[in-house]
Amino acid sequence: MRSTLIDIAREAGVSAATVDRVLNNRAGVRSRTREIVIETAQRLGYISAGSNSGQAAPEAIVRLDFVLPMGTNPYIKLLRQQIESQAEARPDLDVRVHSIEGFHPDTLARTLRDLTDRTQGVGVIAFDHPTVREAIRGLSASGAKVLTLATDILHVPRVAYVGIDNRQAGRLAGYIVGRFLGTTEPKKVALFAGSLSYRGHEEREMGFRHILAEEFPNLSIVELREMRDDREKAYAEAAALLDRYDDLAGIYNIGAGNQGIARALKERGRERSVVFLAHEATEGNKALLLDGTIDAVIDQNARVEVREALNILSSSVRGITCEQHPPRLQIIFKENIPEF
Repeated sequence: MRSTLIDIAREAGVSAATVDRVLNNRAGVRSRTREIVIETAQRLGYISAGSNSGQAAPEAIVRLDFVLPMGTNPYIKLLRQQIESQAEARPDLDVRVHSIEGFHPDTLARTLRDLTDRTQGVGVIAFDHPTVREAIRGLSASGAKVLTLATDILHVPRVAYVGIDNRQAGRLAGYIVGRFLGTTEPKKVALFAGSLSYRGHEEREMGFRHILAEEFPNLSIVELREMRDDREKAYAEAAALLDRYDDLAGIYNIGAGNQGIARALKERGRERSVVFLAHEATEGNKALLLDGTIDAVIDQNARVEVREALNILSSSVRGITCEQHPPRLQIIFKENIPEF
């Protein structure tokens, strides 16, 4: 069955009216939006490559692989769902997702090495670790295009990083916490992280600390605890922290494990007295926003990240220039929860 304007609009993330304007070459559409619509229409077979009508030209299928950590991190699960659903709508791609045991760089490096000569492009959420960097270099030397996703690694041959500016995200988190708590009285805050082996988590911590030092010197960070994105560990660490500091005023969770932290806060009746800031607009975080346990989340839009990763990798394999549009940071409160 041939695709429709509605199919193209849904895949491109625009209205059917916008698709109609683009395909009929009418004004009033931004150039990047026009490019996305035309690319989507070509991919779905509505138009042929290089034109606005006719049948799609045959195109070689590109093999792509994504390597994601295994575990209970809801955002990673959301990324995987987006990869699988968007790949299903891309007949020009053969996409496979590999889950590895989280927080073990040697396991990740071995998985990347195993993909050598079996793939044309790899998207990876990776540790900034020597064995991982060497595996990426070897994979790239074999001819595969490598893209880092959600957290970056420097000084490796990669075609792009797709994700937010994590240092900026940390500064934004510090600014929000500081505005919630004020600048008049000394107060204590705590940090939780999945693993500081991820450059992205390390950068968020750095940004948070810097803005507190610059603009909110009355706020002191009393603890930094790594939870390995484990819900039960997050609960145990948060419970111990709350029991130790009965005057704790704020928590910033850099990674996952929000359900565990929330449980500890609720059991102690402190879900309304402790400012709690987290990341990612997942279903679990939506519920915690609605009941007031989480005050705000910083989201990076998994759908956009995956769309950009697929486009950049496939274009790079085909030798086509692809304009990059990184996901934007969005602050979500109880009053502006988006449709997930």
